[in-house]
Amino acid sequence: MPNLDAAGSALSRTSVLCGYWELTKPKVVAAIVFTALVGMVLASDARLPLARMALACVGVWLAAASAAAFNHVLDRGLDAAMVRTRRRPLPSGQLTERAAIVFALVLGSVAILILALGVNVLTAALTLASLIGYSVLYTAWLKPLTPQNIVIGGAAGAAPPVLGWAAVRGGIDADALVLFLIILVWTPPHFWALAIARRGEYVRAGVPMLPVTHGIAFSSDCIVLYSALLAILSVLPFLTGMSGALYLIGSGVLNILFVRQAWRLRALRTPAIAMRTFRFSIQYLLLLFALLVIDHYLPRGHSR
Repeated sequence: MPNLDAAGSALSRTSVLCGYWELTKPKVVAAIVFTALVGMVLASDARLPLARMALACVGVWLAAASAAAFNHVLDRGLDAAMVRTRRRPLPSGQLTERAAIVFALVLGSVAILILALGVNVLTAALTLASLIGYSVLYTAWLKPLTPQNIVIGGAAGAAPPVLGWAAVRGGIDADALVLFLIILVWTPPHFWALAIARRGEYVRAGVPMLPVTHGIAFSSDCIVLYSALLAILSVLPFLTGMSGALYLIGSGVLNILFVRQAWRLRALRTPAIAMRTFRFSIQYLLLLFALLVIDHYLPRGHSR
């Protein structure tokens, strides 16, 4: 007869491992590492420093995963109150709070060591500041305090391309800050669209997201304004010479689509359109940064 106890134990271990993996928010972390990698590529004028880039990607991945795990710990009460998050590892009882904290601390410590010893101290310091900014400044303080939480706290999420730039160059210049500004302005409409779609859950959980405190109409107006500002800022890589015509044309198309989607949300204000806007915003950012990389390797990309 099969050993049912052994089978149950194996399933339990698998469940725990899946819980730890979920703590890292792998899809979000993958996007973070991608934007950091774009920063590394754009900062490289000649041959790519592949070994340093690999260490930087590992370090940024571990740090982002650590921040995500801390976010799970700090948001465990909120997650338990919201339908879309109540099955997460902590509110579901899949993992204990202590296990999640230890996991986050280990990931964060290893990340900073890898970056400090294998990349450079500046990248390690900026990564640590981003980790603390997301885990403490945004999640623990700003999120439950003000509807401007994501506007201020978005700086931590906008840091990855700067981290990538610092990893290659050992410093920060205007082009790195342009990448930072693009993500900083992209972040509010991205999260406000989700908050409109999930407004009822945020109301029940008592989180002062903008659609909760100021209503859906005002929030959708803000999304239109921010998408228009984003369209303006996204021209900066071309104006500074970081990118060429391919990026300018491609980003123009993406911005037209984003502003159009924002206007549609403003007109209809339904959860379905809000969720569609949220999902498109993710595609927008990934495609925009992909365009920067492709353009970088065209002849115009090397004439800076």
